[in-house]
Amino acid sequence: MAVRIDLNLSLDGIAMPAHQTPENPMGEHWGRLVAAYIATRTFRERVLHDTTGEGTTGVDDRYAAAYFDGVGAEIMGAGMFGLHAFPDDPDWRGWWGDEPPFRAPVLVLTHRERPPIDFANGTRFEFLAASPQAALARAQELAGGADVRIGGGASVARDFLAAGLVDRLHVAIAPIVLGRGTGLWDDLGELERDYAVTSEVAESGVIHVTFAR
Repeated sequence: MAVRIDLNLSLDGIAMPAHQTPENPMGEHWGRLVAAYIATRTFRERVLHDTTGEGTTGVDDRYAAAYFDGVGAEIMGAGMFGLHAFPDDPDWRGWWGDEPPFRAPVLVLTHRERPPIDFANGTRFEFLAASPQAALARAQELAGGADVRIGGGASVARDFLAAGLVDRLHVAIAPIVLGRGTGLWDDLGELERDYAVTSEVAESGVIHVTFAR
């Protein structure tokens, strides 16, 4: 049972672009940041439900497939679920429609009380206010021996990394510079000392860097 994080970053370490608006809630450069990921066959199948077989099949797709493999529960922040964009909408069920790609329990960290949401494909969103340690304990209970993924956003990932709770961190570094936004590495100096670090360059130019205990 491992605790994992997978994030897309810019060259300057930005995980969430700036200038979020109701029309563009993930920031104005989000599409550039995740372009290689959303081009993969795995993303098209798992998230867009595209069964044509289209999409890239190289290094980026291998990491995209690994993103979903062996995960029994997920933890994410309120922003990743979309509560920053739809804070007062009791009918908001996340960005993913009626078939969220998780297919497992997902804990959403928020101080807003909301009832759990169940989907037919096995995804279940639970909402709770908890420390990283308490949230992880609950997620491990739900995962039943499988891995727990810390889905993001950047501040949630940083909290779990700072607490020393993460066994494997994978960052897909896009060859772009954003200049502003929410960074991952703040207050995580010398993180690499606790991990073995490897890297691999994809056909897209994205650099996949993995920190593993």
